[in-house]
Amino acid sequence: MKLPILSALAAVIVLGGPLPAALAHPGPGSSSTNIQGDQQSWINDPHMHAFYALTVAAFANGPAGVDRAKFEADASALFRDFATARGMNPDAMVDHLKLIPSQVIQIATDDPKTLASYDNFVVAVFGPSRP
Repeated sequence: MKLPILSALAAVIVLGGPLPAALAHPGPGSSSTNIQGDQQSWINDPHMHAFYALTVAAFANGPAGVDRAKFEADASALFRDFATARGMNPDAMVDHLKLIPSQVIQIATDDPKTLASYDNFVVAVFGPSRP
């Protein structure tokens, strides 16, 4: 079981270093733990909704039509604004989330239903909700 991409990277930000091995690659039968904090506030944040809209717009002409460089640059600017709005270090946020755009491109290419709704996008990026 892999941690969802934003949760894993947020863990790095919160912990200030690499993920502990137990969190990076949980073994069979293990359960996951949300160390991101108030994940719902991230999901509800207008910046995450804007990231979804940015992704949908990038895929307007299908996966082959995505301008990867533009998408990555636009996402970095959005992540910088997100960090500033949350009182975090913008450079650190951009550095820690730098792989997210390419991962989202891969996820949406592999499963176009990811972009059918914000809820689908949230599950793909943050992982399924937990009770």
